[in-house]
Amino acid sequence: MPRRVFVVGVGMTPFTKPPKSPSEGQQYPDLAAKAVSRALADCKLDIKDVQQAFVGNMFANGAGQRSLYAMGFEHIPIHNVHNACATGSNALYLARQAVAYGMNDCALALGVEKMKPGSLGGDLGDKGGPTSLDLHFPVLVEKFGVEPVPPMPQFFGNAGREHMELYGTTPRQFALIGEKNHRHSANNPYAQFRKVYTLEQIEKSPMVHFPLTKLQCSPTSDGAAAAIVCSEDFVRRHGLEGQAVEIAGMCMETDDLRAFDTKTHGRSVINMVGFHMAVRASRAALKEAGVGPQDVQVVELHDCFSCNELITYEALGLCGEGEGGKLVERGDCTYGGKYVINPSGGLISKGHPLGATGLAQCAELCWQMRGEAGPRQVPNARVGLQHNLGLGGACVVTVYKKVADGWAAGKAPKRDMSGAMGFPEDNVQEGRRSRL
Repeated sequence: MPRRVFVVGVGMTPFTKPPKSPSEGQQYPDLAAKAVSRALADCKLDIKDVQQAFVGNMFANGAGQRSLYAMGFEHIPIHNVHNACATGSNALYLARQAVAYGMNDCALALGVEKMKPGSLGGDLGDKGGPTSLDLHFPVLVEKFGVEPVPPMPQFFGNAGREHMELYGTTPRQFALIGEKNHRHSANNPYAQFRKVYTLEQIEKSPMVHFPLTKLQCSPTSDGAAAAIVCSEDFVRRHGLEGQAVEIAGMCMETDDLRAFDTKTHGRSVINMVGFHMAVRASRAALKEAGVGPQDVQVVELHDCFSCNELITYEALGLCGEGEGGKLVERGDCTYGGKYVINPSGGLISKGHPLGATGLAQCAELCWQMRGEAGPRQVPNARVGLQHNLGLGGACVVTVYKKVADGWAAGKAPKRDMSGAMGFPEDNVQEGRRSRL
């Protein structure tokens, strides 16, 4: 039987716009060191407590070793993980498995990315994409054709167009999601964008690919995020009961190849961009956790574009198929509604450094479960749901549970980490750098 697994420490850097030159700004090992130091300081653990590390990065070979050696990590297995935009959650998935099946008691999951400025095209660096998206374009060609704009807005914008054709969804309903996520990020000191925009400003920002305007699209970003995952015995031995958040359910799915078979299974762009992956992964994760969508209070999902957020509502079971637009109009995706979705601001406004995104979602949900999200705090948050998607393809859905009230002892006082931008813990591991 697999063991219970808990997140006991999380940390991240602010997400920022990539500089014009790759040599400018912080390099990815520096970003990684800050995220890991903050995660270790969050749970008062040290490098020597970590028995295995899983490092997600899309663009740099050997990012794990280069990042962690500089901090003084040595002798432990360091795995480099690469799985498109789901890379960070893939690293967390592997760390959870390592602990659940007894390979170790304490593992590190890290995601870090330093990107080029501008729209993400089909070029995913020297390592390429998992399938180079060669299966996706034929579906797009047959359904809507291909236009001379970057592929990602075309994929997800056309998924939105298909949703409009099938269910009567409107461009305004997609724009409402952009307005909501920019409003949420105003309270997130880690977010790349913190400006609040009106619905009219969202709608009138430059059109990227119908129905997506610029303020409904996630930016490229630099940043890092990390999580420390542990067994129940480790949690108790180190007195971490008060801040441990259980990963109660987790599933990783890949594509159903029928989604790319235009001859026998139609031409659905919605399915091509991962709808059925999310359906299967969410059902499995929720079943493992013993909960349903109705038990969830807070969600961090992969809103690379507003169209994908709305479609994912339906895939996760937050509403019926075709009802995502109505959910938005009811306000059931924000404070005061049925769910609070992307309280961090999501990818659209918090930012999207590919390898770090999944672990930033994890950090936000752990802060929410611990009551430490400051002005972003969702009232009575006890069950959190995470969705992280990578085309080509991978989808990871994770269920987090608040468990502090269930421990017999060892409770820790609540702390508000959401506004702590001085980060005194940054130098916790500085003295270890001289070891190499």
